[in-house]
Amino acid sequence: MIDPRFPELTARQIKKLHTYGTVETLSERTLIFKSGQTNYDFCVVLKGEISVEDPSNDHAIIVTHKKNEFSGDNSMLSSRAAVLNGYAQEGTKILRIKPDKLKEAISKHSDISDVLLNAFLLRQETVLGDIIGGIKLVGTEDSKETYAIRDFMEKNHIWFHFIDVNKNEDAIELLAHFDVSKEDLPVLIADDKVCKNPTIEEVARNTGVLTDFDDTIFDVLVVGAGPAGLAASVYAASEGLNVVTIDGSAPGGQAGKSSKIENYLGFPTGISGNDLANRAYVQAQKFGCTISIPHEAKRISRTGNHFKVEATHGKTIETKSIVVATGANYRNLPIDNIEDFEGSGVFYSATGMNISSCTGEEVGVVGGGNSAGQAALFLASHAKKVHIILRGGDLGSKMSDYLVQRILASPTITVHFHKEVTALGGNTHLEEITLTNNKENTTEVLPISNLFTFIGAKPCTEWLEDLVAMDHRGFICTGEGISKEALQRCAIFDTREPQSLETNIPGFFAVGDVRKGSVKRVAGAVGEGSVVISQVHQYLGDLDRLAFAKAQ
Repeated sequence: MIDPRFPELTARQIKKLHTYGTVETLSERTLIFKSGQTNYDFCVVLKGEISVEDPSNDHAIIVTHKKNEFSGDNSMLSSRAAVLNGYAQEGTKILRIKPDKLKEAISKHSDISDVLLNAFLLRQETVLGDIIGGIKLVGTEDSKETYAIRDFMEKNHIWFHFIDVNKNEDAIELLAHFDVSKEDLPVLIADDKVCKNPTIEEVARNTGVLTDFDDTIFDVLVVGAGPAGLAASVYAASEGLNVVTIDGSAPGGQAGKSSKIENYLGFPTGISGNDLANRAYVQAQKFGCTISIPHEAKRISRTGNHFKVEATHGKTIETKSIVVATGANYRNLPIDNIEDFEGSGVFYSATGMNISSCTGEEVGVVGGGNSAGQAALFLASHAKKVHIILRGGDLGSKMSDYLVQRILASPTITVHFHKEVTALGGNTHLEEITLTNNKENTTEVLPISNLFTFIGAKPCTEWLEDLVAMDHRGFICTGEGISKEALQRCAIFDTREPQSLETNIPGFFAVGDVRKGSVKRVAGAVGEGSVVISQVHQYLGDLDRLAFAKAQ
């Protein structure tokens, strides 16, 4: 039976690919891609073999590609770095294709696209889930700085191996080998290169997640890579628009924090928000969308018919239209010392990274929405006990019924009604929380070591200042929700009203959780992200019409 991770291309498919590359015969063992290398070539084996080796594990051979098989994974669709080494053996004949030509072939030939993308995704899953290796991250589990790097790497599907110096005896010897002390932690080690206490930007650049793009004027800039932003990216790129997408953290937004989504159409057994986001991330790049993370929008201005967005890392992006899909973040609990425990006991998502610290422990989940329910059920499979903490008295007021029924049936989960977390205690890590009953004004202390909060979504719109119309909570007004006074009078709005997802400024759109009146569900966000591109086309057509009229 053929392993779907390593399929053979047909003679017909290889013939099509010949148009995009060059044939080489290698007279000696040759390195064709190296761990840490970006923009590396895709190779089809015409004769001989290519061995893929893990440099972080004594160059152990992961797989050997033989005739009609191919090398690579989905990092080829972006500028991400290779995580393994590839060697063509002596006498091997290969068809070598540059990354830009590979994208062209994928976009034009669906039969090739299906085989390659399916194999690429499965290979990524194998590396991330089954093979211990990759970049070494040395630190401690209760370090906020270490947690922030782990969180970024996990949510961006970066292959790494976390080594806790408090639990791994070999860690001290490893640090000594690289002349690194505990004061330098956290430390990244990749290909014998050491980066002490790295910033998220350094992690992103070293792994190719943060990419540079030219100073062209884009048709559309998508700000935010949650479900709405990724849907907009896929549809814009697939319809031939020149699109760039930026995000300040990772693909997925709030949905990416969901451990298992079971009510999303087409996934009857459920899918994690992180996996759903990763597939959409790859899909957008398949059609030619450039996605760069972490690029956070800081300021925006409008000059003529173009928008200029100042982003972090000194980047300015000029675009004809803009789609804001920055979503909303969960609010902090109103507790004075909460920042002391963020990343060391207080978290805003529940993923596989949290399992080891929760196993056999009592944990808490604050909130009554779907994300809170999904997190509680996920944690219940590992924790000794899960406490769901609600300010109100109705678990089903904001949570889907299927989640409510599973929570009530779980022997591991206890629901606390009319209670709030009012104090946190612990030394370097959370050890206990204080609950206050808001009806009886009584308190109790629970021995909780990990607290996950999913409360009070706050729209990410501070960077917009007063540019577009918003409601009193900061959600962006669109379509019929815009007051007459806020509407910008211009040549376009003199001939039509704002479209349903358009703001009071023509060409400026808002979708997903950041938009006033949106349905706070993954499917709703995806729907808005796909629909908005038809409205972007309408606006770009308006620009062409005005330009033509002016030229007459």
